[in-house]
Amino acid sequence: MFNPSREQARQFFFDAWRKYRQREMLSAMENIALEVILLHPEYHAMLDDTARYQDKDYLPEMGDTNPFLHMSMHIAIREQLSIDQPVGIRQRFERLLTKTGDEHAVMHQIMECLAEMIWQAQRSQSAFDSTVYFECLDRWEN
Repeated sequence: MFNPSREQARQFFFDAWRKYRQREMLSAMENIALEVILLHPEYHAMLDDTARYQDKDYLPEMGDTNPFLHMSMHIAIREQLSIDQPVGIRQRFERLLTKTGDEHAVMHQIMECLAEMIWQAQRSQSAFDSTVYFECLDRWEN
């Protein structure tokens, strides 16, 4: 299983953006990252400045959103949807998409629920619980 360091994960996004801007060939994974990057023009200037942002800390208690975590969660959700894991995630995605008609908004709803599940697992020092994930997603449907 691929488990990059913080620096490697960030460099992946910087490299994908640089290659895109220089019209270089991208790998399949870089193409997925690029799709996410293009959905977030607010991150483009940051991705143009590796030296400034490679080691920047983002502190939630200061109201900071970590753009690298945000984009990584987009990719993780896309992967979940592509293999329907946990089983039922794709069905919930489709229902939310039918309800809202906005794929990016649905991805953000799913992201909130994924973050909640991760937070609860960390807090209770337990494994990820798809029940928590799905209960959160089901609240968006109602």
